[in-house]
Amino acid sequence: MPQPNSRSPNSPSWSSSLLRRDLSARAHHLAQTQKLLHDISPGSAPVVIFGRDEQGRHGNFHPASDTSICANPAWLRRLTKVHTASRRSRARKDWQWMELDSSNSSDALLMNIFCHPGVFNGHSIAPAVANLLNIDPTTEPCFGINPGVPLHQPATKRGQITNRSRRRSQPDLFASTDPSVVEAPANAAELSGLDESTDLQSLHLRDRTEIDLQLGNLFLEAKLTESNFQTAAPRLIERYRDLETIFDLTRLPRKDTGFIQGYQLIRNVLAAFASGASFCVLCDARRRDLIEIWYSVLSAVHYPSFAWRLKLLTWQELASALPKDLQQFLESKYGIVPTDCRYSRKASGVRG
Repeated sequence: MPQPNSRSPNSPSWSSSLLRRDLSARAHHLAQTQKLLHDISPGSAPVVIFGRDEQGRHGNFHPASDTSICANPAWLRRLTKVHTASRRSRARKDWQWMELDSSNSSDALLMNIFCHPGVFNGHSIAPAVANLLNIDPTTEPCFGINPGVPLHQPATKRGQITNRSRRRSQPDLFASTDPSVVEAPANAAELSGLDESTDLQSLHLRDRTEIDLQLGNLFLEAKLTESNFQTAAPRLIERYRDLETIFDLTRLPRKDTGFIQGYQLIRNVLAAFASGASFCVLCDARRRDLIEIWYSVLSAVHYPSFAWRLKLLTWQELASALPKDLQQFLESKYGIVPTDCRYSRKASGVRG
């Protein structure tokens, strides 16, 4: 099993596939040695899937974090988020695969940390973590929120939308020819209820971009083995109301095909701006490819009073502020070793 030296600034960059293989090997070793309920997903890149056994143990979670999750109805509902792959196949006939059952789940990693009683005791965030994230210690973690990102209004005539303009605007708002973009038609229900008498002054179109974690006025996006931050055609990105206010469009990272990289990050930044919040990317220090994409997007931000609220923190840096038992769990299960805050010192801008 690879044992990366996360403390070294010269440690090699890991690809998403290499990290997935490492996490699967760690999870399989954990499941075998502790006799945890688990299965292996089908396919060319199998993933270890954990379940809750007869003793109530769930191998994907630190025992203390799992106890806190089960005692909090809002957190427990997060565990019922169905993984899209489970629609094609199930680990067992009597066991539907949930997204946070996967050993590769970044959401599970996020909950392992912020649901641990040594990080959040039910009333406040541990001072070391609160200081690192620059948040109010009395903040309560909220997972999977939908703040909404404002969109441009459809074309109008005398302040009203017609059936013709509604039909014309829907594909532009929600469709994408890029197969890597999975876009929830968040406003389809709103648009379907419109008629010729609708007053657009009272209509606020938003998409349902999900934020992994909200800590007061801080939004966090968690990444682990994901291959990228999604790409999108320019027309899909141009639908956002505040895009040109925040970004210099000529500096956004683009692929040779003309598609824009970091689509998910762009939406998250715009969600934070619209909500008056800060935004932080949480990713693995070994994933330098993801870190570079984040800084490429950040370099396109030309709204000075907002850029300082955009941050990057690695799991390794966050681990340095965590309780010892949680540090040991993260090192064993994820290969995450505490390190200093090399990246967070650059969090307020690309040039730091």
